[in-house]
Amino acid sequence: MIQAPATKTLTAKERIWARPAVSRRLNRWAKTGLDYALTIPTLILISPLLLVIALLIKLESRGPVLYRHRVLGYNGREFDAYKFRTMHVDGEARLVANRAQWMALMQNRDLDNDPRLTRVGRLLRRYGLDELPRLLNVLARNMSLVGPRMLTRTEMLKFGHQIDGYTNVLPGMTGLWQVSGHPTMDERVRLEREYIQRWSIALDFQILLQSVVVAFAQEA
Repeated sequence: MIQAPATKTLTAKERIWARPAVSRRLNRWAKTGLDYALTIPTLILISPLLLVIALLIKLESRGPVLYRHRVLGYNGREFDAYKFRTMHVDGEARLVANRAQWMALMQNRDLDNDPRLTRVGRLLRRYGLDELPRLLNVLARNMSLVGPRMLTRTEMLKFGHQIDGYTNVLPGMTGLWQVSGHPTMDERVRLEREYIQRWSIALDFQILLQSVVVAFAQEA
């Protein structure tokens, strides 16, 4: 009796490379085109807002306007992800000096009363405006508008091995995890894997639309 050959379960990377080369190239160009088509006009439109935010940050507290976060990107290469600075440069010292606020922060994660945050920074975080400079990372092709949430090297060593194919795609400003309400870490791992496996331009459009809905819902 002849037995059928056992089927092999492909990893995310193997599934990606199993696609025809022309298809992979077209998908990559389509994603790049979508990023540029949306990012460039957006940066032009919001440039006055970016300048106002930068000025307010400088007027309120000393320190740089931008905060650079070292994270992993495509093929495991490290890069600086940009954000508007939302904390005082001596934020940790302020937190340690106020034990009551420190304990409350650790227990309740009450960011509104975090002494490390500046007044402008608290406002920026509330409306997600602190991440707008990451549009520059999208232009530099360190990031995409949609993709897995970025990981630091420490985070990657801790649980990145659970996200098969993570470094085969660009990290995103938004993604399945973000539009799902930031569930538990186990759910994050599952959602990141799902995005990598199911990726398509249609899925990116869906996530972008959901991100807009979520943003307006938070402001309501």
